[in-house]
Amino acid sequence: MKPLTTYQISQMVNADISTVIDWIDKGLLKAYKTPGGHRRIKWNDLVEFLKKYEMPIPDNVAVGLLSNEKTANGNSPATKKILIVDDNEDILEFISRAIKKFYKKIKIETITEGFIAGKRIAEFKPDLLILDIRLPGMNGFEVLEHLDKSEKDMKILAITAYSSKEIKEKIIKAGADDYLIKPFTVEQLKGKIEKLVE
Repeated sequence: MKPLTTYQISQMVNADISTVIDWIDKGLLKAYKTPGGHRRIKWNDLVEFLKKYEMPIPDNVAVGLLSNEKTANGNSPATKKILIVDDNEDILEFISRAIKKFYKKIKIETITEGFIAGKRIAEFKPDLLILDIRLPGMNGFEVLEHLDKSEKDMKILAITAYSSKEIKEKIIKAGADDYLIKPFTVEQLKGKIEKLVE
């Protein structure tokens, strides 16, 4: 189901559209902007907002959310898409095999170059990006820097061989949601993915 506009939400919760925009601008209601600059809100984020601030959930929101879930997965978990970017083929194989062991419905794509990561992200639209920070040509930090604003809602797990506090802080500041230090185990990878991808 399509994400909601600020106007649709204003009608659903009986609030002025400027109030809805104010909620978004203050960071109270999660939203993202389309390439044209229009605000869009996911159904789940609207429900989360209503629950958090103890506002009643209108019937049309509840019905829309239920319809959205059925459309997305037919009463079963939707297929998740993960894009892995690493120049080491062995690492790509290790991560791919590990993910397939603990996820039934999963679609994985792998890339070895940072230069084509941005283009593939836009086409593949992954739920999770697993990104090696040290890449030839365009490194992981540069990939994060060039991500489109509308792609920021995907989760990003950075992987690096450097465990210094400065690198960890730089990774999070660059836009990643979490990080893994090489070498890591299958269980460590699983824990991070479960934390990031519902």
